[in-house]
Amino acid sequence: MPALSHGRQPDPGPGPGPAPGQGAALRWFGEVSGHGLLEVEAGAMARVLGASPPLPWAWFGVAAAQPPHGRGVALRRSVEGFDGAVRCRLPLPLASEAFGAVLLQHVFDDGADPLPLLGECARILAPGGRLWLATLNPWSPYRLRWARSGLHARDAGHWQAALRSSGFAADPVSLQWLGPRWRAAHGEAGGIGAADVLRAGLALSLTKRVHAAIPPTRLQQLRWQTGLVPRDAAAQRGAAARKREDGAG
Repeated sequence: MPALSHGRQPDPGPGPGPAPGQGAALRWFGEVSGHGLLEVEAGAMARVLGASPPLPWAWFGVAAAQPPHGRGVALRRSVEGFDGAVRCRLPLPLASEAFGAVLLQHVFDDGADPLPLLGECARILAPGGRLWLATLNPWSPYRLRWARSGLHARDAGHWQAALRSSGFAADPVSLQWLGPRWRAAHGEAGGIGAADVLRAGLALSLTKRVHAAIPPTRLQQLRWQTGLVPRDAAAQRGAAARKREDGAG
């Protein structure tokens, strides 16, 4: 488990959690329609962790979701901020570059501002680590099931811009659509095909780029080109020729 302290104290002021009344929107994920989507995402998270560096993970999710198994820090959204392994607000009391994967499961779907938490994710994610963000797909027919719940679905362009603004500007983003299209059936997976863009969930993932140090410039070795003879070598050959002539005489 990484050290929780990173030299900064949590802000005692208002945290990033939902204002009074916003938390009710996230309860939709505890209903049958929402829980089926969360089950599909659990499998997607397991695949992300399998391809991540062997470091602890950090998971941020809604109350109805279950964090992945293994070694990590699980924090759930609350009205006050986050509850779980620690109770905190932003900035997170977690060490910088200590996590091989950061998983965000619908923590912004009640309309919360994503930039403060995404900026902290960029800080705590290790170089080469994986960021995975699951959100609702605004183009899915499934949106009628969360209508009037208070949830807000935003498209992929919005999330890509938010990631660029949060410290992931140089990291290419992959998209995947997950879950059911309309029926609240469990077990439907997802993909990246044309038919998948109507699924209920949208997952964005990226790898935090490793910035390698610039190696020192290699010294170029000077080589004599073909046909050119160094001056010292020519003098030595001339002296050897004169000795042979003297010996012959």
